Amino acid sequence: MFSEFMRSGRFDINALACRLSVDVLNALLPPVCPVTDEPVASARSLSVAAWRKIRFVDAPFCARCGAPFAVDYGADAECAACVADPPAFDRARAAVVYDDASHGLIVGFKHADRTDLAPLLAGWLARAGAGLITPASVLAPAPLHPQRLFARRFNQSAILAQRLALATGAVFAPRYLKRLRPTPSQKGLSADQRRRNLAGAIGPGPEASAGAHVIIIDDVMTTGATLSACARAARKAGAARVDALVLARAMKDGAVLG
Repeated sequence: MFSEFMRSGRFDINALACRLSVDVLNALLPPVCPVTDEPVASARSLSVAAWRKIRFVDAPFCARCGAPFAVDYGADAECAACVADPPAFDRARAAVVYDDASHGLIVGFKHADRTDLAPLLAGWLARAGAGLITPASVLAPAPLHPQRLFARRFNQSAILAQRLALATGAVFAPRYLKRLRPTPSQKGLSADQRRRNLAGAIGPGPEASAGAHVIIIDDVMTTGATLSACARAARKAGAARVDALVLARAMKDGAVLG
């Protein structure tokens, strides 16, 4: 490895130290896949079996919420749920389906300090948001209340948004939105309970500006209640358009829509 740095024609002691640190860490704690626990080449890698398990969301899907369709109904087709009760955002897209495989990956990233996975996951977001993101887009992570941020130590949505901004050239605005009050966990709540739980809990932050194309960034979309609450806050700040981009979206029984 040392000879590689010398042959390159420039010797960067910082780069060499960083490379040595990574190699030593990998030797002491061999990296494993966060989905299958199989040995992998690097901490940012997935095993072959994991890649086979991950279900990426591709067209056809609902033009509004991005829910995958089993049949192509046309580019402008919306699912029955969006027609009956339109969400507050204009469009939402997801990188993968939220199932057993992606659950392990996201839980590792969110709760097991696997922030090293951020570049990989942000790449998936960039792929899913290819039709949404422009250099003028404002990437606004779903905010955490300071109490929850202190307990968790980082906002996973903000990390994803920052990495996505680096990959796409879009504007990273971590304080575009803010939590106005703490809320109980959404886990286990119905769609109506989630909406009531978030009523008045999210508002414009100090970076909010009128006329922007805002893209809300979050890790998982279940009913869309959080994204809609964020979208309403962005519109209150005068956003011209509000889209949403999530790492994974839950589907009823893991199935696509017929």
